Order: sequence, then C-alpha cells, then structure tokens
Amino acid sequence: MSIIDCQLRDVVELAYGKSLPERNRKEGAVPVYGSGGIGGYHSVPLVEGPGVIVGRKGTVGSVYFEKNDFFPIDTVYFVRPFIEKISLEYSYYLLKNLPLASLNSDAAVPGLNRDRAYSLPIRLPSLDKQCRVVEFLRQYDDLIENNRRRIQLLEESARLLYQEWFVHLRFPGHEQIKITGGVPVGWSKEPLENLLILQRGFDLPVSKRIEGSVPIYASTGINGFHNVAKVKGPGVVTGRSGSLGAVMYVAKDYWPLNTTLWVKEFKKASPIFATYLLRAMKLEGYNGGAAVPTLNRNDVHKVDVLCPESKLMNEFEVQVENIFKKIDKLKEYNEKLAQARDLLLPKLMSGELTV
Repeated sequence: MSIIDCQLRDVVELAYGKSLPERNRKEGAVPVYGSGGIGGYHSVPLVEGPGVIVGRKGTVGSVYFEKNDFFPIDTVYFVRPFIEKISLEYSYYLLKNLPLASLNSDAAVPGLNRDRAYSLPIRLPSLDKQCRVVEFLRQYDDLIENNRRRIQLLEESARLLYQEWFVHLRFPGHEQIKITGGVPVGWSKEPLENLLILQRGFDLPVSKRIEGSVPIYASTGINGFHNVAKVKGPGVVTGRSGSLGAVMYVAKDYWPLNTTLWVKEFKKASPIFATYLLRAMKLEGYNGGAAVPTLNRNDVHKVDVLCPESKLMNEFEVQVENIFKKIDKLKEYNEKLAQARDLLLPKLMSGELTV
C-alpha cells in the first residue's frame, strides 16, 4: 500500500489555544487542557471533541487525545487535521511519535516552535492503512483506559471508607460508642504534629540524576527516576512549593524533591491513614506564599485533628492496603502496556511493521 513522504504542515494545522485564567472559569464539566494535561474544568468548550492537544509552553511536545468537547488554553496547540489526508486519531499517534520535545525555541521558558514542527518529515500511508494502524494501537489504549477507570473506582472506595469511618464517624461498633463534642470515647483531638512530622524534601538537579527505578517526587507527582532512594517507603508526599494540595502515598523507596514535604516520622498515624488525613485537611488552603504558593509545615503541624484508636486505624490500614495492592498491580500492567505500545509505535509509523 502506497506511502507518501511529506511534511507535517501538509497534513495538520496546529491551532493556538486561548487564555483562560482560573478567575474566569465557571463551574462545569468541560476539561481545560494545559501542556501538562487537564488542569481544571470550565462550563463552556472552545473546541468540539474529539480532539488532539499538543503542549506548546512548559511541557513541550506532550500529546493528549480528548474524546469530548474541551478548552485548550494558550500553552497548547490543538490539532486541525486535513481529513482528506489524515484521520484525527492517526494524527494523535503520529504526533506522539515525532520528536516535538526537541523543538524548543526558548531558552528561558520551553516553547514548541510551530514552524520547526511543520517542517518535520513524515511518512503518510493511505486512509485505509491509517485506520488499521489506529485500530491496532487503540487496543492497547483501551486496555490502559479500562485499567485507569478501575484504579479510579478503587481509589474512590478507599476515600469513601475513610469518610465513613473518620469523618462521618460511622466506624465499626460506633453504635456502642459515646460521642462528646464530636470526639468518640477513646479518640482524641490534638495537633497534627502529635500524629506525624512533615519534612522538606531534597535537591536533585536533572544533571545529577542517574538512570534507575527509584521514583522522584515533585509537588504534583513523579518527576523522573533515579538510581538511589533518599527515603524508605512506604511514605507520604505532598506539595510544598508551586502546587499545593496533592497528597501521594508512596509504596516503595523514593526521593522527595525540595518542592515537596514528606512524612519524616509516623508517630501515631500509619502511612495510609496519614495519606487520607492530609487529603481531608485540604492543604491547598494553608498557602503561606504571596507570589509562589507555599505550604508552611509549621502552620500545618499546629492544626488540631481527630486521632482515632490505634486498633481502628490498623483495621483501616489493612483494608486499604489490600486496595492499594490491587491499584499497584493495575499500574504496573498499564506501564507494560504503554511500553509495548511505544515500542511498536515508531515501526508502525515508519511502515516497517504492517497490520
């Protein structure tokens, strides 16, 4: 089947997104896309779905596929395929395979140079061939998406269990326990620092990282990998600077960056309980930075929280640990699926492998 050699400019338009500051967003279900992916929601879309989004500023060259209507902000491009030549879904896989991240045109703030992207050479098969490639690759992505949904359901079940037991106080045996001033008998209300101690993370410049399997945590999640761990797992990490509010449970040994706080000492709270306790505290509300959002651990340490009986906390730990093990297996499976897909992608795009 024929393959045409051409340039990216011949098959798609990379259209600019539109500025949408958070103060102008209205509550809704429309995903707002930045270069790092979904960064919030709005009531009105800018583009009808499905669509493809490409990171322009910040996370250069990131590529996302959105099935529904969406709002791409001004740090991204959205794709307008020339449908007589290329399908939307094929353009998604094509863009994922191109070296977009290397086309940075700005030394200070990473930026994807559109003219350089347009000049990239591509090999374009017929629409019929594109359809078969998409169907083949979609099998991997559908499995990954199904697993993501299962992960979300499992995470939600753990969150609801915490809410039921420790917020609504409908824990096992609550009918026989007297509650005074919102505190069940046998529980206590005391400063967070009596339950756990938060500590600032550690510097690790990209230039000093050595390839390995140890996850490096930034304020929003995994930021890369290293060959040496700084902290033994299981542990808990949350954002200290830049982005606040995310609280992450880490099952294995890890390296928390200096943009995070990590639980240095679990005094009364177990790691899994500490995760949900900190999430329930909504730490983004303790911003102490004027220009850059900053979480002051000393302020958080002084906040009074409910401390359940250790027996109940341990029971919660056991139940949720089983849920987390299922989540970890699904995540590992997704990683293997993504690796297999990404190994096949360049061969399919080049025509070396046919389906």
